[in-house]
Amino acid sequence: MRYLLAAVLLTAVVSSAVGAEPVRVLIVTGVDHPGHPWKATAPLVKKILEEDARMKADIDYDFNVLASEKIHQYDTLFLHFKNYKPAEQPEKLRANLTKFVTDGGGIVAFHFSCGAFEDWPEFAQIIGKVWDRKTGHDARGPFTVELTDHKHPITAGMEDFAADDELYICLVGDRPVELLATARSKKTGRDHPMAFVFTHGKGRVFNSPLGHDVKAIEMPGVAELTRRGTAWTAGLDPVAKK
Repeated sequence: MRYLLAAVLLTAVVSSAVGAEPVRVLIVTGVDHPGHPWKATAPLVKKILEEDARMKADIDYDFNVLASEKIHQYDTLFLHFKNYKPAEQPEKLRANLTKFVTDGGGIVAFHFSCGAFEDWPEFAQIIGKVWDRKTGHDARGPFTVELTDHKHPITAGMEDFAADDELYICLVGDRPVELLATARSKKTGRDHPMAFVFTHGKGRVFNSPLGHDVKAIEMPGVAELTRRGTAWTAGLDPVAKK
């Protein structure tokens, strides 16, 4: 009887794992710098994320969705926009986004989302580091992303990788973060963050300024880092078991 009960419990656990619903990611986009082709990159991000069958991604083309109850249907918000107009309901959006991550939702800040909400100083606390509104990036081109933390679940087993992108030198913020990757700027001669993580309340945040356009996002190392980082914010083991 004891062995039969154990077998039943094991079967239930396995069945539960096999039939588990994928975590839900909402890619928020629809507006950005004119040089950032979000109409092409947002569907590409969705494709890359869903290469991990444990994730299901939707796209919303209005950043004002962040003020709505809709976001609480998702495990992670993937911020892929830069707004030049203020939010329609700024106070409601700020409170809603803060509650989302504080209560345990994940946040991915991707590329120029570091420039979003320039009129909201506390946004730096939500995503860790933001655009300094003065400087920008190296000229678009190839560079090497060097991993600084090989033990974090996101980067475990990864190696330094090639990027063809805009190397951002413009991120500022005094919030402590766990640095995962850097790249050496030709402009400054210094290393600048290319990926970092931290927790905000109960939520997990992954921030990477990589991802200028389709070519940049399709680089294998960038795609892998983006997928792993998003999975981690949603509470998954970043590396899907095959």
